[in-house]
Amino acid sequence: MSSLETITAPRPARRLTIARAISEAIGQEMERDPTVLVMGEDIGKLGGVFGTTTGLLDKFGAERVRDTPISETAFIGAAVGLAASGMRPIVELMFVDFFGVCMDAIYNLAAKQSYFSGGQVTCPMVLMTSVGGGYGDAGQHSQTLYATFGHLPGLKVVIPSNAHDAKGLMLAAIRDPNPVIFMYHKALQGMGWLGTVQRSITDAPEGDYVVPLGKAAIVREGADITLVGLGLSVHHALDAAARLEKQGHSAEVIDLRSIAPLDRETVRASVRKTGRLLAVDDDYMSYGVGAEIIASVCEAGIPLRAAPRRIAHPDIPVPFTPVMEHFVLPDADKVAVAALTILEP
Repeated sequence: MSSLETITAPRPARRLTIARAISEAIGQEMERDPTVLVMGEDIGKLGGVFGTTTGLLDKFGAERVRDTPISETAFIGAAVGLAASGMRPIVELMFVDFFGVCMDAIYNLAAKQSYFSGGQVTCPMVLMTSVGGGYGDAGQHSQTLYATFGHLPGLKVVIPSNAHDAKGLMLAAIRDPNPVIFMYHKALQGMGWLGTVQRSITDAPEGDYVVPLGKAAIVREGADITLVGLGLSVHHALDAAARLEKQGHSAEVIDLRSIAPLDRETVRASVRKTGRLLAVDDDYMSYGVGAEIIASVCEAGIPLRAAPRRIAHPDIPVPFTPVMEHFVLPDADKVAVAALTILEP
């Protein structure tokens, strides 16, 4: 091989987990922008319970990678103040279920800061947090709560389904002048003790790139039905689509990537083509993302060949017993069965 061939040969793809992609994005942005810092419980020496800050303490030191006391109200409130003072803090709320103890700082301070100041004081902070069940962690460590945050004006809410998007979304989130809730599903993180959906481990370029907040992705094209998901439920939809194909049905799968902003037009364009819609969500059923997706299509007056449906967690706390928990959690089997009721009524 000549030296020229060596130089121009394409680099092999780097397959990253979402955890590694997030930590790489944060590290790159900390190098680029000295106003970026990280705070949270166990994010220093441990590198985050879910691997989101691995290696950052050694590289940037304790001044910019700050382990905090177990007081979410304190360190998330501090992040709001730092953001108002010109910093770009990233804070980790270890489990989304803990939002109750710090909701005032999130909703009454971070989300409203720009509005209350007439745009003179922005709040460029990222709150990253783990979501999702399936591990027997019961009702206080297993929720997703997407719709809770998506419902609140002033917040942006993103949920990646793969490592490529996780890195690009994190870079976009850190640079955004608004507070961004960055939610990552435990089943997709790539942490060995959790297990992971292998499809979430993808190529993520070493360089600088952003995935725009508020732009959905068509991850599988189809003609007969539109399956809409986010985070883990994208993978349920893809698995269900593969099963439907064996039965002669072509399913299009959309990864929302963010719910605030919500890319309604990509969903509507797909349903105009397929005429059928199934929304897949692992948050609670009532008043959720699935309902919003269906409303977005129906309000646009799009003709449908069958009534739209949604798959979600029933309106009960997440059970502790594994058999009961997996009975209520959405999965590919439930998606495929629901899709068939739409395709073959």
